[in-house]
Amino acid sequence: MSTQQSWEWWSAALLGTFGPIHDGVPQSGFFRVRRGKNGPWEPVAIWRDDAAADGWIALRTGKQVNAIDIWTWACRHPISKEAYDRAVAGEGWADEPPAAPEAGIGHNSASGDPAEVIRAELAGEAEIAAELLAKPIEDQAGVDKTAIWSKRVGELASKAEKARVAEKEPHLEAGRAVDAKWKPIVDDAKALSAKLKRHAEPFLIAQKRAEEERARRAAEEARRIREEAEAAARRAAADDEAEKARIAELERQAAAADQAAVAKNASAGRTGARIALRTETKVIVSDFAAAAGYYVAARNPDLVELIGRLAARDVKAGAEVPGTERRTEERAA
Repeated sequence: MSTQQSWEWWSAALLGTFGPIHDGVPQSGFFRVRRGKNGPWEPVAIWRDDAAADGWIALRTGKQVNAIDIWTWACRHPISKEAYDRAVAGEGWADEPPAAPEAGIGHNSASGDPAEVIRAELAGEAEIAAELLAKPIEDQAGVDKTAIWSKRVGELASKAEKARVAEKEPHLEAGRAVDAKWKPIVDDAKALSAKLKRHAEPFLIAQKRAEEERARRAAEEARRIREEAEAAARRAAADDEAEKARIAELERQAAAADQAAVAKNASAGRTGARIALRTETKVIVSDFAAAAGYYVAARNPDLVELIGRLAARDVKAGAEVPGTERRTEERAA
């Protein structure tokens, strides 16, 4: 190694100040590069050496490489000498989680079920993550490790989700095929049944109106009989047994007339296949503001949730909604 080394560029880069970067012009220092797009970091050391063919020596994970070639990839990732020595010794990186445990070791993933394999991977990640979660983050390396670990576990979640969708799809397709086969038949049968009931409505309504008229006349007759009975009772002598008997008969007739005055619902068909008129109550909001005010005053939870969702949607779209305010929350994502 040449005794004339300049580490100024690397020292400044460690502090976040990067000097000029030129292809084919390396700088002495310690760096790291990824193995592949998302592979692990590998330590890199570059220094001047007059005895070398191009005047430079470069090591990547302890193996000599071309300094000019590796410089382009390593220059943006300076590391300390301590971090380099630790990585070369196989102790990993302070800001990186350890390598993911091998699935199947200590787990039941040997079954070949993808869910069990991923479950085993997640269990291994959780065991190691517990150590990180047990203490607060105190430095940049700690927060970097947390971010990277979160990404790795998130990728595991994505992997599990893709596997879930892939495994479920044949069942969904089979369900869609069953629906396509039977749903039209079910819908057609329901529609025809409803059409037949609607066809019977005019007759049943007419029948009900006739029954209501009969009940009205019966009620009038019951009232007439009762009034006659009351008049007879007022005229009767206390010891007139014949008159008392006649009054009792009138009262019996009045009770029977009362019972006959109850209108019966119109119906058709037999037990198990009967069509009858059913009274349905339909509520029509004639004063929306008044109805809304009633629920607002009661702080109806369903209305509160609905208004909250509508307001959030419209405010995010740029609308100014009265009675709302913007609040920002900082969340790690």
